[in-house]
Amino acid sequence: MVSAPERVTLNPAEIMPRVVGRYTPVVADHAEGLYVWDTEGTRWEDWTSGIGVVNTGHCHPRVVAAIQEQSAKIIHSQANILAHEPMMRASLALTETLPPSLNQVFWTNSGAEAVEGALKLAKIVTGRSAIIAFRGAFHGRTHAAMSVTTSRVKVRGHYEPLLSGIYYAPYPYLYRAPYKGPAEEQDLRYFEEIEMLFEQMVMPDDVAAVLIETVAGEGGYMVPTKRWMQKVRELCTKHGIMMILDEVQSGMGRTGKMWGFEHFDVVPDIITVAKGIGSGMPVSAVVSSKANMDKWAPGSHGGTYGGNAVCTAAAYATLQVMKDEDLPGNAARMGAILMDGLREIQRDYPVIGDVRGLGLMVAAEFVTPDGAPNPAAVNKVLAAAMQEHVLLITCGTFDQAIRVIPPLTVNEQQVRDFLGVFRRAVASL
Repeated sequence: MVSAPERVTLNPAEIMPRVVGRYTPVVADHAEGLYVWDTEGTRWEDWTSGIGVVNTGHCHPRVVAAIQEQSAKIIHSQANILAHEPMMRASLALTETLPPSLNQVFWTNSGAEAVEGALKLAKIVTGRSAIIAFRGAFHGRTHAAMSVTTSRVKVRGHYEPLLSGIYYAPYPYLYRAPYKGPAEEQDLRYFEEIEMLFEQMVMPDDVAAVLIETVAGEGGYMVPTKRWMQKVRELCTKHGIMMILDEVQSGMGRTGKMWGFEHFDVVPDIITVAKGIGSGMPVSAVVSSKANMDKWAPGSHGGTYGGNAVCTAAAYATLQVMKDEDLPGNAARMGAILMDGLREIQRDYPVIGDVRGLGLMVAAEFVTPDGAPNPAAVNKVLAAAMQEHVLLITCGTFDQAIRVIPPLTVNEQQVRDFLGVFRRAVASL
C-alpha cells in the first residue's frame, strides 16, 4: 500500500521561478467541476478553466478513469516505435468532428509545439518560406511561436533575432477600429491591410501560410466578422497559401460550436489543437489532410512524447464527453446568458466599454471616461472577485479586459451567481 505523501508548506514565491508570473496566490489541493479547494480547505470558483484547458471541468470522472486505466497498462509508448490504441482512437474521434479534408493527426505536447509543427508543415507543402501573422496574436513562447506572437512585447522582447520572413497585418479589433468610414465596413479595411502586404512587403507566391487565431485569445478576445474570415480564405485559395487556424483556445466546444471556424463557414488547410483536448493533460495536435501530411518525410518532424498513451487516452475520453454531454451546446446556451448579463452590467456601468465573444469565450473590456484602456479598473475588479473566492484572468495588450472562460459544464445557476459577483465587483469601483 502506498502511503499518502506528507504535506509540506512552501511559499510559491520561494520555490517557483519569477518568470512564472502568477495571477493568484491560491495553492490548490483538489478540484471538481467548476471548483478548486486550496490547501486550507477554502473553495474557489475557477472562471479561468486553467486558461481555457479544463473544458470538461476539473477532474471529470470519465477522463480520470481513462487516465487511471491507461496508466496501469502502458504510460510511454514512443510513436516511432510502438503504435497504440489510445492514439489511434483519439485520432479517429478527433477527425470525426472535423471536415473530411482534415483527416490526419500529428500528436504533440503543447499549443506552441502544435504551432511550430503547423508552420513547418505549411513550408513543406508549399515549398515557400514566408508567413503572414497578425498583430495582437498569441501563438506560444517557443522560438517560431513567439516570432508570430505580438500580443505583448514581453513575450518576444530581448529574444531577437527571431524567425525571419514573418509579415504582420492587424487583426480585426472592431471595437477600436482606426479606419474612417461606416462601422459595418471596418472589416473590409482590415482585409485590405493583408492585400497591402502583397503590394509593399512580400510576393504572394513567397507566402507559405496565413496563420490566424480563429478568435484572438491573449490579445483581447477579438472576434472577426464572417466576411473577413471568408475573404482571407478566398485569398489563400487564390494564391495557393495554406490557411492555418489556431484553434488552441477557440476549439473543443469553447465558442458554442466544436470548432471556432464553424461560425465562419470556412475550412482551413491546417488547424492546431491543444488546451481543451486533454482536459488538463499535456497533449496537442496538428491536423491537416493526408495529402499534406504525406509531404512530410519520415523523421523531418517529431518528438519523444508526441502521442503519449496516457495523454491520448485522456483526449479520447474528453472527445467522448464533449459529444455525450453536448458541451458545445451547453457553451452556446450558457454563453448567451453570460453575455446578456454582462451587457446589462455594461449598461449600468460605462467603465465597461465592450462585451464580446462567442459561447463561453467571453471578455469585458474596461475603459477610462475618454475611452482609453483601463487596466487599473480591471485589477480592482479581479481583486474584488477574489474576495468572493472567484478566480478570473485578464487579456489584451494592456490587460484592459477580463476573460470569462468557465468549464463548459457550468450550469445556469452558477452563471447567474457569477453575474452577481461580477456586478458587485464592478460596482465597487
